[in-house]
Amino acid sequence: MREITYSLAIKEALIEEMERDPNILLLGEDIGVYGGVFKVTEGLLDRFGPERVVETPISEAGFVGAAIGMAMTGKRPLVEIMFADFTWVASDQIFNQAAKMSFMSGGRVSVPMVIRTQQGGGRGNAAQHSQSLEAIFTHMPGVKVAIPSTPYDVKGMLKSALRDDNPVVVIEHKLLYGTKGQVPVEDYTVPLGKAAVRRPGDDVTLVSLSRTMHLALEAAEEAAEEGIDVEAIDLRSLVPMDVDAIVNSVKKTNRLVVAHESHRRLGIGAEIAALIQERAFDYLDAPIERVGAMDIPIPYSQVLEDEALPGTRHILEALRRVTA
Repeated sequence: MREITYSLAIKEALIEEMERDPNILLLGEDIGVYGGVFKVTEGLLDRFGPERVVETPISEAGFVGAAIGMAMTGKRPLVEIMFADFTWVASDQIFNQAAKMSFMSGGRVSVPMVIRTQQGGGRGNAAQHSQSLEAIFTHMPGVKVAIPSTPYDVKGMLKSALRDDNPVVVIEHKLLYGTKGQVPVEDYTVPLGKAAVRRPGDDVTLVSLSRTMHLALEAAEEAAEEGIDVEAIDLRSLVPMDVDAIVNSVKKTNRLVVAHESHRRLGIGAEIAALIQERAFDYLDAPIERVGAMDIPIPYSQVLEDEALPGTRHILEALRRVTA
């Protein structure tokens, strides 16, 4: 396999799927001539033309609504929302229209559309461009949510999303675009709803996602030097979620830490903690630890941002507490 960047893996998925299915088209702000704010769609306008790479006005509610209509009538649109923070502007279209249309029509209508967006801090983009909103999407039935952490996964999961007949939100992290990983040349998909064990271990289960997964693995290696054997699980998909993978791991290790970049309060870690309480409480030898961002707007100052967001040291401290 070759080693390519996360952003190139996304571009390859888009090119391959657009060549495979002529009903797939892209909509978004600055995705054509400019090539996207993170240059993921650079060159696609020349390759596929303006009818399939559609430059939109600055109106998320407008072009997400247009994509829903396209999806209901035979197309398979992929919408790029420049920053996840801007999905609030299109929240009615996403949550009250796309998510509910199949249910409200008794299955007569499907909405095979994908929303690509990126989130997270670490670049000093301040409070309106640094949020992690995955928990919001998981709360709304009718939308699938993928949050891949590696180039291999983002390509395979984006392909799965584009072939799915339901609305799928694929959430990327802005600090992952330049990361590299092995990706096959041949066609492949990664199923939605299947977690991955990134590191086997016996002492404690560490569940994470997106960029925080990389920090979790760093913390796991540091913990190993202290004699703590960590099993690290990458969720990859939040809806559907591979709950069995977490439960089975906790039954083996008897301890659980969940780490994510979104706010700790009502984050995905709270849901996982509740699920383990319901399904594996008798196996726990220590309270579940949750690691997340402080419950404040993400600061612009780099020093304050570093303190507000969870880092390797925060995860390591949680691993020490739960195994003490």
